[in-house]
Amino acid sequence: MAPIRTAFIGISSSTSSWAAKAHLPYLVSQRGREKFEIVALYNLSVEAAQHAIKIYDFPPTTKAYGDPEKVAADLDIDLVVNCTRVDLHYTTTLPSVRAGKAVYVEWPLAHDVDHARKLASAARQSGSRTVVGNQGRISPIVLKIKELLGQELIGKVLSSEFRASGGPFDGDIVSLQYKFLTQKASGGNVVSISFAHLWDLVQSVLGEVVELRPNLQIQRSNIRVIDPHTMSIVETVRTDVPDLINITGTIAPSDTVVDGAKLLARYRRGEPFPEEPALVWVINGEREIRLVSPGSSALHATAYFKPVTLEVHSFASGSIQRVDWSWSDWKKELPIVSRSVGALYEAFTDQTQLPIQAFDLATHRLEQLYGILADKNIQQN
Repeated sequence: MAPIRTAFIGISSSTSSWAAKAHLPYLVSQRGREKFEIVALYNLSVEAAQHAIKIYDFPPTTKAYGDPEKVAADLDIDLVVNCTRVDLHYTTTLPSVRAGKAVYVEWPLAHDVDHARKLASAARQSGSRTVVGNQGRISPIVLKIKELLGQELIGKVLSSEFRASGGPFDGDIVSLQYKFLTQKASGGNVVSISFAHLWDLVQSVLGEVVELRPNLQIQRSNIRVIDPHTMSIVETVRTDVPDLINITGTIAPSDTVVDGAKLLARYRRGEPFPEEPALVWVINGEREIRLVSPGSSALHATAYFKPVTLEVHSFASGSIQRVDWSWSDWKKELPIVSRSVGALYEAFTDQTQLPIQAFDLATHRLEQLYGILADKNIQQN
């Protein structure tokens, strides 16, 4: 099969960007090149796209675009991958969706529910095949937990809880390039990105959580913005984004979950207390499963820089059994943050592994998250 001709939106000249760190390692690997071919880049201008082509040493035949309509009109493009900032997702993605191209958009799908619904509607109308960057769902440790529940290793799920810390900045200081994360209107923040990745993969394992009772708090209202080059404070902004999230809810009953099973979730922006893990996730039944991630709550990306462990505890015997899990050999050849992203690309090539209209699921998840983020649920100090 010929490689899927791919256009990339949002690869800048910064080699530290998410696109460069998480997407490109797979796409330029031998395995990736057999299945995908980067044929075009779109950036804010043609000149910026041309500069990125040189920075990453793409072939001179790679097209440079500064207009998303021209990407959509290019018949030599099969798949459009969008890694721009979330508030640009809608305008840069919509033309290609309307053109019926396959589209892969990083999470969150859009900066608010209304624009996500419009993208999902456009995809249904055009028949565009869609993918959203919820790659945590297919990380191997998450799939292992799902497998254990399917085997009824702990019987039926009675309850689950997770306690996590994380996010893009700590305390009341944020670097200038991340200032947008302090404002809900941008669509990118600790709730819609950091918490949301974890919240989504937990539900991919347990099932949908309903009857939500969120209690959120803004503990640090004033955020100091620093210049990363001089480390000097350039301004102070007032944030409307919660930095403490507490949620209780009911897990929808299923073959593996009893009717009325509860979920308790706590997420705090910032680093955990020294020597405490960034994430502990427990699933209770006749036995219990515990996942511990010392370094990060981002099971979709950075958590694996430190060993993430999985254990099963038997209440009857008191024994604790370590459950082995591992990356496949080809994933081990990629940087850690690229492994689950690479798996998502691989799943895209298999029509049976991903929903045709992933935008619909992503829109549902955003609706759920923005319900949690409603002003009535937020207490401000």
